[in-house]
Amino acid sequence: MKVLFQAPQRSLLRSLGRRYLSAASTEEYAKRNYANNVAEYNTVVSSITAKRRPFLLRDVYDDMMLDGVQPTRDTFHSLIVGTMKGARMQDAFFFRDEMKAMGLLPDVVLYNFLISTCGKCKNSDQAVQILEEMKNYQVKPNGQTYICLLNACAAAGRLDRVYAIVRDMTAAGAGLNKFCYAGLITAHMNKKPLSDDTATKIIELVEQSKGWSQGETTNNPENFVMGVSQEELYNLPTADYVHRRGGFLMKDLTVYHTACHACADLKNVEAMDTLLEMLAKDGKFPDVFILLQTMRCYLHSGDLDRGVKVFEDYMASGKPPMIELYVTLIDGAMVGHTPRGMQIAQDMLVAMNSRNFFLSPKMGSELLLVAAGEKTGGYTVANYIWDLMQGRKLPVSLPAVEAYYNGLKNREVPADDPRLLLVSRTYDNLRLRFGSRFGPGQD
Repeated sequence: MKVLFQAPQRSLLRSLGRRYLSAASTEEYAKRNYANNVAEYNTVVSSITAKRRPFLLRDVYDDMMLDGVQPTRDTFHSLIVGTMKGARMQDAFFFRDEMKAMGLLPDVVLYNFLISTCGKCKNSDQAVQILEEMKNYQVKPNGQTYICLLNACAAAGRLDRVYAIVRDMTAAGAGLNKFCYAGLITAHMNKKPLSDDTATKIIELVEQSKGWSQGETTNNPENFVMGVSQEELYNLPTADYVHRRGGFLMKDLTVYHTACHACADLKNVEAMDTLLEMLAKDGKFPDVFILLQTMRCYLHSGDLDRGVKVFEDYMASGKPPMIELYVTLIDGAMVGHTPRGMQIAQDMLVAMNSRNFFLSPKMGSELLLVAAGEKTGGYTVANYIWDLMQGRKLPVSLPAVEAYYNGLKNREVPADDPRLLLVSRTYDNLRLRFGSRFGPGQD
């Protein structure tokens, strides 16, 4: 049966506020328009999602409504995938409601995306409500639905709900796979307050996970087509690295990935060493992601020597160098802003730059934010990071610029100093664009 298209009135009214209906000419209208038909709009949505600009998806949808273009089921899938990747739960539910208003019932794959979005936003209550909605609409959950729900509850630290889901799965005869064990580890890590035996529980779960079946982790074909990996669907710490090559991520080490990430967050060197010993006994070697977590654990617990040794051993192995190794070492070395740590950070920045590894806006902003916290010393690292980013005309985040600006002012830099003037101008422009977290006179 053909579904009649009715553009919701609220979308039209919202669009009227963003677009000018009285365009001076067809050419001017075309410049303001995202696309002309549903196929072109689908391409635009995919492009925006790939560029990680999910805040534009509502605007694109408004544009469709104003043009009278009827979204298809694929359009809504793409829109909701975009909101999931950007962790924009409110927009995800808006598109779900719009979809239902047009007579298109969400399917199990789309509901899984919604539950995953709830997990990324640490809203387990809403994730559970999605499952109830599925039952009301007689949409049968699949295995991925329950793993999405498990990991959504784990992200919120709801250990009680996670174990209830595990009981339901085992009662139904479903075995736990590596993503379930990863979720259990995450749940223990996110539980508030943390238990004294959290590290012990993590190690026990890694040991228990060795019986999971490889056949249980098959990805849904539609997820693959939509460019959604299982790691991203389940909100694992490896989600941003799953498409990297060169030994960055060995997928059979998923449980170890999550456990090592948790131990690094705990700064528990003893637990990290135990995990590495277990990995060796299994006849496996740490991939780059595990090495990053090992470095992070050592460095953030104050053991600069062991952190540097992990880096040097990898570089001497002949394996391809990766910028994440440099960034992790630089970031960890700056913990506490000790003279030796800051010198290591500076040396690594120089070495990284000499090998033509360049910081991304995100990496540079995060490192500048840490470096700007140095209270004594020559402020050399912060200045160097700023210069590197300015040299490549990279945008810097407002928090990083704000911290750097305040750091310069606290060092009594002359008011006419060229660096201070540039930073001040950049800071003012960003505050005008994004707003300031502080009131007048408090910056």
